[in-house]
Amino acid sequence: MVYNEIGKTGMRVSNLSFGASSLGGVFHSIREEEGIQAVFTAVENGINFIDVSPYYGYYKAETVLGKALKDIARDKYYLSTKVGRYGKDGINTWDYSAKRVTDSVYESMERLNVDYIDLINVHDIEFQGDREGGLQKIVDETLPALVELKKKGVVKHVGITDLQPENLKWVIEHAEEGTVESILNFCHYSLNDTLLADFLGFFEMHNVGVINASPFSMGLLSSRGAPMWHPASKNLCKACADAAAYCLEVGYPIEKLAIQFSTSMNPRIATTLFSSANPKNVLKNIEYVNEPLDEELVQKVQEIIGDQMFVRWKNS
Repeated sequence: MVYNEIGKTGMRVSNLSFGASSLGGVFHSIREEEGIQAVFTAVENGINFIDVSPYYGYYKAETVLGKALKDIARDKYYLSTKVGRYGKDGINTWDYSAKRVTDSVYESMERLNVDYIDLINVHDIEFQGDREGGLQKIVDETLPALVELKKKGVVKHVGITDLQPENLKWVIEHAEEGTVESILNFCHYSLNDTLLADFLGFFEMHNVGVINASPFSMGLLSSRGAPMWHPASKNLCKACADAAAYCLEVGYPIEKLAIQFSTSMNPRIATTLFSSANPKNVLKNIEYVNEPLDEELVQKVQEIIGDQMFVRWKNS
């Protein structure tokens, strides 16, 4: 396992990290005990960064993760969670107000069985961009509230997340320098889309660490194929399915290629998050990362994806 620092935070994290969204049954139902074992397997095999959110499974992911963390020494992992996006009974809600995000941090700590959060992220900021106050509210109200918690030692570092890297750039440009210490961007450093690479120079100029997520592009780059709810176009889904089929033909699962690509092609990205509630899959992905990448197969797969490379979609 390779370890990199997230920006200037001092957090040296494994280049492959554990995303706990699966613990909330986001992709399919899980067995809780198996999910807890998946967390143990990740940490025991060198993964030291765990990311979650109250939104995942409508608090379930944090609750299940908290049960696992009770039995793991606190110095064995860095913990990241989020504020701003929530949900109940299958209905999405967003609240980026200072009071709600402050309360949310304390609620998360209770569910997670910890007394501080290493990294607190403002979740999916584009949804505030469509609401009253726009992204300026993130700058003027949300981030200052989290900075106050940082001063109290409740959180150690502050970051922002979004699907659209342009939004991340805008907030960093308009916030006080040093406020945003890291960004988390997903589906933009994977086999079918490396848009994130275009923004790395900007983030480095502002000492902002970079976390990549979803090397499988939310299921596009998988043998199973994209789930029905995936927001990608039919053409992109078909192109990725064709690429996955080719990988199966040559005996090299596209999941293996995808996770190797995202973790090894750009050392300027501190870590890449994947999610699984299955301990066998966790171990398999760790093994993939420790094997050399087949760069010729990468080229072939990207040729198959063809004109669907870099095709984007809106968050949902």
